[in-house]
Amino acid sequence: MAIQEVTQENFHQVVSENNMVLVDFWAPWCGPCRSFAPVYEAASIKFPDAIFAKVNTEEQQELAAYFQIRSIPTLMIFRENILIFSQPGSLPAAALEQIIQKAKALDMDKIRREIEQESADAQKRG
Repeated sequence: MAIQEVTQENFHQVVSENNMVLVDFWAPWCGPCRSFAPVYEAASIKFPDAIFAKVNTEEQQELAAYFQIRSIPTLMIFRENILIFSQPGSLPAAALEQIIQKAKALDMDKIRREIEQESADAQKRG
């Protein structure tokens, strides 16, 4: 599967129109980003049912700021338009594959109920 370059203009569309989207926030000058790139590419081939996207933080500074990217690479995973994972740092192949498997196995109905409950609790406190 080809990795998609994502920009501020198409980010929402990519995330909202796909069941599972992995996003690698990176920069061309970043050594750990370059070493993570082949691991990410291999995972995109192994998991063709997920969308693998990259955000160049140098070119997409507003998008990186919106997601409060402080360290690169940072990997985010969205399922059904919900951010379910965010972690800075390069990952070895086995760890990335394990994270993807766990993300795929999540009960998204349960996640949505938990989000609704947290929102309701916050409104009661507010």
